[in-house]
Amino acid sequence: MSAPGRLLRGAAVATAILCAYGLGVLSGEGRPDRRAAAGGSVLDEAAAKIGSRAAHPVGRGELDRAAIEGMLRGLGDRWARYYPAARYDDMEGRLNGRYSGVGIWLGSADGDPRVRVASVQPGTAAARAGVLAGDVVTAVGGTPVAGWDVTRVGTALRGRPGAAVELTVLRGRRTEEFHLVRTPVSGGDVTVTDLPGHVRLIRVGAFTRGTGRQVRDAVTGRSPRGAPTGGIMLDLRGDPGGLLDEAVETASAFLPGGLVVTYEPRGGPVQRRTVTAPGDARTPLVVLVDAGTASAAEVVAGSLRDRDRAVIIGSRTYGKGSVQESVRLADGSAIELTVGRYRTPGGRNLDGVGIEPDVAVSADRPPSVAEQRGRSVLRGLLATTPDKD
Repeated sequence: MSAPGRLLRGAAVATAILCAYGLGVLSGEGRPDRRAAAGGSVLDEAAAKIGSRAAHPVGRGELDRAAIEGMLRGLGDRWARYYPAARYDDMEGRLNGRYSGVGIWLGSADGDPRVRVASVQPGTAAARAGVLAGDVVTAVGGTPVAGWDVTRVGTALRGRPGAAVELTVLRGRRTEEFHLVRTPVSGGDVTVTDLPGHVRLIRVGAFTRGTGRQVRDAVTGRSPRGAPTGGIMLDLRGDPGGLLDEAVETASAFLPGGLVVTYEPRGGPVQRRTVTAPGDARTPLVVLVDAGTASAAEVVAGSLRDRDRAVIIGSRTYGKGSVQESVRLADGSAIELTVGRYRTPGGRNLDGVGIEPDVAVSADRPPSVAEQRGRSVLRGLLATTPDKD
């Protein structure tokens, strides 16, 4: 998974993006389009010249990639990405909950180029070995990763089931090394734990396909555990985001109806995303967040807070209020662009601001402290909640 805050909606039609590029290229202050007259593009001409004259030419594929990445840099869009075909397929598999790897989500902090562990999927090789959220990845397979982006590190960690990979991380000032064996990973981004006092802890590691349904099942009692009666803790700590549809479905599991989030696409009318189906609006709810709670996870936390449905506990969230869209190109590669901004039901733009919790817990404290605070808040909420019919 890429940097914290990946929030994606459905793929657009590739030709629309290509036409947009074409419109930008053809508007040259009224000058005639020499490329059209010549029957080719200036990029093709430049690539041919480089191939025939440069002392150290590179292949056309590398030139195409460099050109695309240059265009994306020209946008000034910090979230714009180019994915070669293999990497895009890998990302799609991850969003679909199907991949072979060690069970971690990766991210990076704002202004810090280092790749960090955003969250660890329970029951996976990384979890068993003791990899922790917040660990800074310094090497994969013995190769230093300085200068690598999140996608490249993630690709290096995934591979054939049964194959081993060495992971080196920096934890505080100490270096930790792990020998991990890749296994097929399917789903599992939602884990449910029943705590004393009939409190249910629902942990969402990322918003992949099916996440919303799994959360709803855990809330309504369609899970083997039955419905919780002592309150719910929705744990979004270290959740880097994911699919907007899954975030809307997750928030809907706790709301009776109404608005979840508004989305403002470039050049288009504001779109309102509302509750998909009525959820449990009465069971006391707290949401645990931290600086790793980003994008789609902030959509959920922000909607539940603005709708007065939950108490937010933890530290300020990441603060990413933009939506990206993936566009597949003809060779199987893809570009990802920021296509709009979202706002919470109260009209707030969280970009660069994040969500300030109702009950603050320092990020320096152990994770169990926020959970203990959450249970205390739930007891107070339960004491003031009328009995269910």
